[in-house]
Amino acid sequence: MKRWIAAVVMGLSLAGVAHAAIDTYEFAKEADRDRFRELTKELRCPKCQNQDIADSNAPIAADLRREIFRMLGEGKDNQQIIDFMVDRYGDFVRYKPALNAKTALLWFGPAGLLLGGFVVIAVIVRRRLHRAEIPDSFSAEECERFNHLLDVNQE
Repeated sequence: MKRWIAAVVMGLSLAGVAHAAIDTYEFAKEADRDRFRELTKELRCPKCQNQDIADSNAPIAADLRREIFRMLGEGKDNQQIIDFMVDRYGDFVRYKPALNAKTALLWFGPAGLLLGGFVVIAVIVRRRLHRAEIPDSFSAEECERFNHLLDVNQE
């Protein structure tokens, strides 16, 4: 009896998965299908934050896919669709944000930090080398000692 109940519960849970919503869009041209794939890969899901809307199962991602399909049907180009999404959700919705005053730190910040690190390392190395310099002039006693050591090593 327990096995039968477990089988029924398992069957009902699998039936729920089988009825999950799957986006099926009919495109007039193959080029529109390719643009749809490109756009859904380029835009980030506002809820998931680390998934594009093509891979996200969030309801908002499904709404965004439906909105992209609608705009493609209206004949809008990729830039118009992206501009609409950015106006609605902000620069966050793009995986590769446009270069402007607000996103300059995103684009140039890592390179600036790397360059700053190299400058700090160079300053530290120069200071250590400057401290460890051997004086140019030796006393007569030191010269005599060095010469004696060289003579001993040559024999």
